[in-house]
Amino acid sequence: MLSFVVVQAINGLASAASLFLIAAGLTIIFGVSRVINFAHGSLYMVGAYLAWSLTQWWLPDGGGAGFWLAVLGAALGVGVLGLAVETLLLRRIYHAPELLQLLATFALVLVLQDATRAVWGAEDLLGPRAPGLAGAVTVLGRAVPQYDLALIAIGLAVLAGLWLLFHRTVFGMRVRAATEDRDMVAALGVDQRRLFTAVFVLGAVLAGLGGALQMPRQAASLSMDLGVIVEAFVVVVVGGMGSIGGAFIAAVLIGELNAFGILVFPESTLVLTFLVMAVALVLRPRGLFGPPDAVAGAPPPPPEAPLAAATGWRRAGWPAVAAVALALPVIAGDYLLVLLTEVAALALFAASLRFLLWGGGLVSFGHAAYFGLGAYGAALAVHHFGASMSPALLVAPLAGAAGGLLFGWFCVRLSGIYMAMLTLAFAQIAWSAAFQWAAVTGGDNGILGVWPAAWAGSPAGYYWLAVIACGLTGWGLHHVLQAPFGAGLRATRDSPLRAAALGIAVQRHRWLAFTLAGAAAGVAGGIYAFAKGSVFPGALGVSSSVDALVVMLLGGVASAAGPLLGALALTGIATEVTRLTDYWQLVLGILILALVLLAPGGLASLFVRRVRRRAAGSPP
Repeated sequence: MLSFVVVQAINGLASAASLFLIAAGLTIIFGVSRVINFAHGSLYMVGAYLAWSLTQWWLPDGGGAGFWLAVLGAALGVGVLGLAVETLLLRRIYHAPELLQLLATFALVLVLQDATRAVWGAEDLLGPRAPGLAGAVTVLGRAVPQYDLALIAIGLAVLAGLWLLFHRTVFGMRVRAATEDRDMVAALGVDQRRLFTAVFVLGAVLAGLGGALQMPRQAASLSMDLGVIVEAFVVVVVGGMGSIGGAFIAAVLIGELNAFGILVFPESTLVLTFLVMAVALVLRPRGLFGPPDAVAGAPPPPPEAPLAAATGWRRAGWPAVAAVALALPVIAGDYLLVLLTEVAALALFAASLRFLLWGGGLVSFGHAAYFGLGAYGAALAVHHFGASMSPALLVAPLAGAAGGLLFGWFCVRLSGIYMAMLTLAFAQIAWSAAFQWAAVTGGDNGILGVWPAAWAGSPAGYYWLAVIACGLTGWGLHHVLQAPFGAGLRATRDSPLRAAALGIAVQRHRWLAFTLAGAAAGVAGGIYAFAKGSVFPGALGVSSSVDALVVMLLGGVASAAGPLLGALALTGIATEVTRLTDYWQLVLGILILALVLLAPGGLASLFVRRVRRRAAGSPP
């Protein structure tokens, strides 16, 4: 028994060492630049592919030092890529809102994934074993892979090297100072641009090193990026943003929990990591070793202009949009109606997220939890209770509201990036439950046969139902923001302390906002479930949450029309570009990057600017 425990602990340490390498780079970058680099997993993926190519060149016969040269070359190559990313893109958006930075780095994920597929193909690539480390050693009578021991040694060496760099060099002193107070560092004459560039390159090198070292353990694949970035965020948040030691201890904790959890509770393999993050954030919001002021997160954005009643073309615009939407089935074909039905659900999904973010300053990276709960609530009512479409659709907002009520109770106690990561943890817990609770949810096979009732069975009939349901729900959210409750919610966004001094129950307002947003997202999820005829765990996944963020930011956070414009743009681009090329993600990523750099206010800001120029008589 003792030998088994020891060997399993060694396996956990090997996984922890790999996770630490990427998490260390992520926490260094965030600690100094405050950029939420969603593309860090893509750098890890590129490191694995580069290492594979270099081993084919330097290690044709499987021997010699070519393997380690390939690992080092891949890490440095990713460092060069990181240099290009920082100087050409991130340097231009350091002062942009956090979510805009997230959108830019997500666009990089799309670009790098399709670029990687164009260079290396879509098939997984299995690299060679490390020369001299292909065997196993005996520990207490059990075999332990030699490469696992080497990974542990490399992880400890990197930890020691980073400690020496940050505590025994001038560069490290400046990095630690910038982590505490960037403005003071700039006032003392330190060139922030060079410092940020150096830190990002260092983080990219560590990500590339982590990916390259995975060659003997797993094949290089296009799914590596999103698979590892979520776990890396967990490690960074649990350890404390900006803390190298915290990242190492958190990586060891997660690695060991995964190693033993799969034996003790096999059903908990997916949920355990995110459960740990949720508990850590609830009990110690700044992480194990985060700075004491980390809970405060980023400074609040400048107050928005007060809401005013719509006038002129804005007042007439929404009835005109509604009239056109309701009349479309007369002239549109079935394919377009099916597509626009999904647009309606996606627009409401994004509008519910905008309600939280713009209305209350509440950042959610896991908003798919409520969308997915609504979809599963409707599907389960049909599948297990034989409900028809109408009562099933009524269950959807109740399920979404229940999720918002439960998760929001914990989330409203945090702010900034820590609130966002807690919402992500809850969403991943819900996704894990849907994925592994196969007896109820169908697991990876999903729930099938969720079809509309006969009266709404045609594309036109269900389109009308979706447009009316989503339109009325979105209208309700918009008018809640104009009501006294909405004014109080915006007050908690702009100045929580002043709002509390005026007698506004800040946490209660935010908690109710989570519940209302969850109900609206649940409506979108129920509409989506019947539109697709099925529900799968992906409805609760990270990619669904990212879709809502992209749609909201693409359309424009400050505009009520932003979610609709963003949903139309994203769906239209994805549909049309897919017809022209297999690399539609590359095209979409480039378009998003252009929008972030040229029109950070989103498509709505471009539309309003054009209308104002025409009204003023100037050329568009």
